[in-house]
Amino acid sequence: QVQVVESGGGLVQAGDSLRLSCAASGRTFSPSAKGWFRQVPGREREFVAAINWRGGRTAYADSVKGRFTISRDVTKNTVYLQMNSLKPEDTALYYCAWAITIDLPTADKEYNYWGQGTQVTVSS
Repeated sequence: QVQVVESGGGLVQAGDSLRLSCAASGRTFSPSAKGWFRQVPGREREFVAAINWRGGRTAYADSVKGRFTISRDVTKNTVYLQMNSLKPEDTALYYCAWAITIDLPTADKEYNYWGQGTQVTVSS
């Protein structure tokens, strides 16, 4: 059993930066990709960013391109999301997810393991 755990969320002001981290405990393995999603109450979960675990290719939602950067540390089996120039509309519960077969998934149904989420709140 794999437990995916996010950390790094918090309350910041518009224009500030945060870095989210995602690690795993339990029975771990190398995934095909890891990704970040976010969700606000009453809305569907939306894709934020993904990274292919072997080659490092990345994908981003248009809303975060140029502001967010996803990266990985394969030695620690950890993925990061550096969020710069944060906006109030970035406020959400951010989820980390692991995929085990698809190289660079951008849909939540393509992921196999999920964390509980970490809250990011950006005040104006």
